[in-house]
Amino acid sequence: MTRAPPSGTFPVTMFGLGLPEVLVILFLVIVIFGARRLPEVGAGLGKAIKNFKAGVSGKDEIDVTPKKEEVAEGKDRP
Repeated sequence: MTRAPPSGTFPVTMFGLGLPEVLVILFLVIVIFGARRLPEVGAGLGKAIKNFKAGVSGKDEIDVTPKKEEVAEGKDRP
């Protein structure tokens, strides 16, 4: 059985961080990067995640192994 958290506490979110911790991290990010650069940082992070997922899935891999016909043709050449 799951129990409700005691009154006066915040529910636990991802990675064990609560709302106060997330707010502090967000504040530090705004101080470090500035409010004007946050969209650029977000876009870059989104592109990085997209490329990582594409790389992990392996769908976009290029097969560079020579085919049997190409190998046979290569033997005839000097």
